[in-house]
Amino acid sequence: MIRTTLSSIKNVIKGACISYFGLECIGHPMICSGSSMEPVLNHNDIIFAERLSVKTHNYEKGDIVILKCPDDPKQLICKRILALPGDKIWHDFVDYIIVPKGHVWLEGDNKDNSTDSRNFGPVPQGLIRSRVLCKLWPPTDFYMIGNIYN
Repeated sequence: MIRTTLSSIKNVIKGACISYFGLECIGHPMICSGSSMEPVLNHNDIIFAERLSVKTHNYEKGDIVILKCPDDPKQLICKRILALPGDKIWHDFVDYIIVPKGHVWLEGDNKDNSTDSRNFGPVPQGLIRSRVLCKLWPPTDFYMIGNIYN
């Protein structure tokens, strides 16, 4: 009986470790909330976000990423990378910002309803948690999320 219990505990621990590794290192499903990424991602869409690109800093302009909100680190937000370190971002067609090293410029696709780098400036790359790989739900809208620049 004790042997069976220990075996069961080991199996639960193994399963928990595999699940943790999968969620932390490979990816995870998420439910979208808000409208800042419409029409690509809508409120209550389910997406799959992968973490390997972030761990290797292998993301590009046009990728959609999940990150900790610079204004509220307890909140996750979803935005598109528009500029990488060293790129220029024009403001009001008069002035520009050069994205500093270690930062990205992020904006929502729904520009009229998005709080993004236009509000809080360049975002540290360390806040990025994952890159959106595909839209899972609703099933009629399933597709791989491609980079808009490729």
